[in-house]
Amino acid sequence: MIKFLRSHLIWKIFGTYMLVILAAGLIIFASMNLFLGSALGRHMEGMEHMMPPMIFINGRGIDLIASYRSAMNESLAFSAVVAFALAIVASLLLSQRVTNPVKTMMGASQQIAQGDYRKRVPSKNSKSGDELDQLAISFNQMAEKLQQIEEMRRQLLADVSHELRTPLTAIKGSMEGLMDNVLPADRDTYESVYREADRLQRLVEDLQELSRVQSSGLSLNKTKVQIKDVIKVAVQQMQPALKKKKISLSIKMESKLPLVQADEDRILQVLINLLSNAQQFTPKSGQVRIDARVDKKEIIVSVKDSGLGIRSSDLPRIFERFYRADKSRTRTEGGGSGIGLTIAQTLVHAHGGRIWAESAGEGQGSIFYFSLPISK
Repeated sequence: MIKFLRSHLIWKIFGTYMLVILAAGLIIFASMNLFLGSALGRHMEGMEHMMPPMIFINGRGIDLIASYRSAMNESLAFSAVVAFALAIVASLLLSQRVTNPVKTMMGASQQIAQGDYRKRVPSKNSKSGDELDQLAISFNQMAEKLQQIEEMRRQLLADVSHELRTPLTAIKGSMEGLMDNVLPADRDTYESVYREADRLQRLVEDLQELSRVQSSGLSLNKTKVQIKDVIKVAVQQMQPALKKKKISLSIKMESKLPLVQADEDRILQVLINLLSNAQQFTPKSGQVRIDARVDKKEIIVSVKDSGLGIRSSDLPRIFERFYRADKSRTRTEGGGSGIGLTIAQTLVHAHGGRIWAESAGEGQGSIFYFSLPISK
C-alpha cells in the first residue's frame, strides 16, 4: 500500500490533504474535551445561584457540563463527517488539477525522447497563469528549440553530404578514367584530381573550425587591439589572391581609431573570411575597399566589393552555412566551402559585436559590416 502511494503523485497529494484534515479534526476534538470543562466553569463563575451545576428531571440528576460536552461531540462528529466528505471531493479535484498537466507533460516528454519533436502540451500562453501554466509554456519552448536543433542537424547532414559528394565524385571519375585509359595520365589530369582533393580537405578543415567556434567551449584571448594593425595583416595575407584576379584594394580609416577589446587572431580570421568572400565573388579587374570608423561606442569595419551583388530575398540567409545566393554557381566556380561567413558571424557575436550585409541588388556589389565594442 505504501509503495503504491509513493509511486503515484496524485495519491501522495491526496494523502497529504487527508492527513492535514485528520490532524486538524483530532486537535479540535482533543482541545474541546480537555478545556471545555474549565472554560465553561470560568464563564459560569458567580452564576451558581442562577444555574446549579446539576439539575433534576423526574428525580434524576443531570450534569450540565457532561451533557454539554456530549452535545458538542455529537455536533462535531456530524460536522466532521460532512466536512471530511467535502474535503475528499475537493482534495481529489485539486490533486487531479495538479497531476493531470504533469501526466500530459510526461507523455509528451516520452514522445519527444522517441524523436517526435512536434509534440506540445496545452498552455494558456500567458504570463498571468499559475506555476503549472508557466511550466507548460517552458516545456513547449524547450520542445520548439529541440525541434529547431533537430531540423538544423538534418539540414547540416544533408548539406555536408552534398558538399562532400561533389569532390569525391570528381576524384572517383578521374581515377576510373585513368584505370580505363579514358583519361591521359598527364599533369592536367593529376592536377584536376589534386584540386578536388584540396577542396575536400578545405571543406573538412572548415567544418572542424565551425564546430570549434560554435561550441560553448570557445575561448577568446581578449586584449586591447588596434584594429588598424589587424586590417594591415589581413591585407598582406590576401594580396596574392587579389593580385591574381587583378582586383584593386583600397583602405579608408579614420586617423584616430580607439582600441577594441578583442581576440586579435579571431578578428583577423573574420577579416580574412570577408576579404576571401569579396575576392571569390568579384570578377577580374574589380574593386574591393575596406573602411573603418567609429560609431558611438563601437568601431564599424566594412568590406565593400564590386562583385555579383546579393538579392534582397537572399540577404537574411547569407550567413547560413552552405547557403549560396547564386544557385547556378558551383563551389568550383565560386570557391570556398560555404561556411566562411557563418564562422565570421559566430566569432563577431562571441565578441559582443554585430555583423550584417547590404547590397543594392544583383550586379551592384555588396558590403559586409561588422562592429566591435570600444575598449573601456
